[in-house]
Amino acid sequence: MAFTEELRTAAGDQWDNVIHHKFTKELAASTIDRKVLLKYLIQDYRFLDAFVVLLASMVAKARTLSDRIPGCEFLALITGRENTYFERCFEKLQCSQEDRDKIPDAPCTTGFCNLMREVATSGSLGEMLSVLVVAEWSYLSWGQLVQNETNRDDFLTYEWVDLHSGENFEGVVRYLRGLLDKEGELISIEEKESCRKRFLQAVQLEE
Repeated sequence: MAFTEELRTAAGDQWDNVIHHKFTKELAASTIDRKVLLKYLIQDYRFLDAFVVLLASMVAKARTLSDRIPGCEFLALITGRENTYFERCFEKLQCSQEDRDKIPDAPCTTGFCNLMREVATSGSLGEMLSVLVVAEWSYLSWGQLVQNETNRDDFLTYEWVDLHSGENFEGVVRYLRGLLDKEGELISIEEKESCRKRFLQAVQLEE
């Protein structure tokens, strides 16, 4: 069994709780309460800086140039198209930066940002990849489930599904999983356990 499959199996039912969620189904159907969506977008956007730091750190720590290049391309997507999506959403929902600054971080936001920055600063390549794989593989998993049922009337909802489904994003997840699977063949049992710990922490926070 590939290392990433071992890690997902270790997450048990909690993985399924993440990908079979009321939020993702209502998002795809565009029936989600816009206040709920705005709350989500505000909190999720606060992950972005820590995520960029983690992804860039992983790229720097990758073993070869060929391992780095797809990560650089993904970094450009995150800081380009995805960042722009958030900005357009806040504009449409009439939520200014001043409005957003008044809203405190949710506990899971604080937890995830701390996890990403801690792993970026002091974690191994495998630990960095473990957190990144959860963040992207879980989103691909729910995105694949709802992509054919997505209401195309409002970019607020369908573009978030589009960003996390389809051939291009499947390639991103395949790349990240491939790197982590390779690490699983090279690292010690103790290092594998550290990856498992980080993977499960990230799944907990995703839920």
